[in-house]
Amino acid sequence: MSKEEESCILQFGTIMRYHRGQVIFSESDTADRIYYIKEGYVRIFRVTPYGKKVTVGSIRSPGQLMGLAETLYRGDRTCFASAINEVTLVVVRNPQFMDLLVKYPAIAIKASITLAIRMREAEQIIEEIACFQVSGRLAMFLVKMAKRMGVETPRGTKINFRLTHEEIAYMIGTTRQNVTSLLNVFKEENSIAIEDKELYILDFDKLNNWIV
Repeated sequence: MSKEEESCILQFGTIMRYHRGQVIFSESDTADRIYYIKEGYVRIFRVTPYGKKVTVGSIRSPGQLMGLAETLYRGDRTCFASAINEVTLVVVRNPQFMDLLVKYPAIAIKASITLAIRMREAEQIIEEIACFQVSGRLAMFLVKMAKRMGVETPRGTKINFRLTHEEIAYMIGTTRQNVTSLLNVFKEENSIAIEDKELYILDFDKLNNWIV
């Protein structure tokens, strides 16, 4: 969203802040509002019958709308959303969101495009789990994160927020132990570096070689 569009959304919503790990909405909640991410990053996940958290969408980033589908068809939430870091949201309830879409057609078009992108992302996640080994999924995840939120430094491309090994495991459908082991392999081949809990991509070509 542009700054002008963000200002329009602010007219119809309320600012709310969430701390790292705090749940924003839960499965089976009534979907009566949408969320615009002003600051921070949000993870979308489900919980299996065995209590395992499984990410079902990519990380939601600043400038994105969230919670669209269920709110538009007036259903219940089908998954959970939680804050990865400190998050600031603009929360717009359904009646006000309908007014917003009527008044600002450009935002309505962007909301439609967002839903189309989310459908494609869901297909890609299924494809990645079915077609790639864990090493390839982890390498792909790091490359995607570097492209979306990487910061160039003299050391390499720094992924600009911290995730635990367990959080990464949730996102690529594996275990924390596998993530730790593979990150050590990536470090040994000098494709990444981890310093003071900050992760740097040193060699994209080496990481891409794992994506087969």
